[in-house]
Amino acid sequence: MKVMLRKNGTGELSVYVPKKDLEEVVTDQKVGETGEKILTLANGWQLSFADFTDDSKLPQTFEATKLPD
Repeated sequence: MKVMLRKNGTGELSVYVPKKDLEEVVTDQKVGETGEKILTLANGWQLSFADFTDDSKLPQTFEATKLPD
């Protein structure tokens, strides 16, 4: 799914999912076993990003995969 990553007004990383009209703050970040970035959202979702790095310019749209609960 396509999502937009940006920094909100308080400097926290947030994710916007247009198809769900959902915006959530990222509560945790980790690197997966195969090197992908995994972000945990405030609502409990975990999204996997193959092409997101800490030096990516934001705001930017990325392709993400929602991991099973």
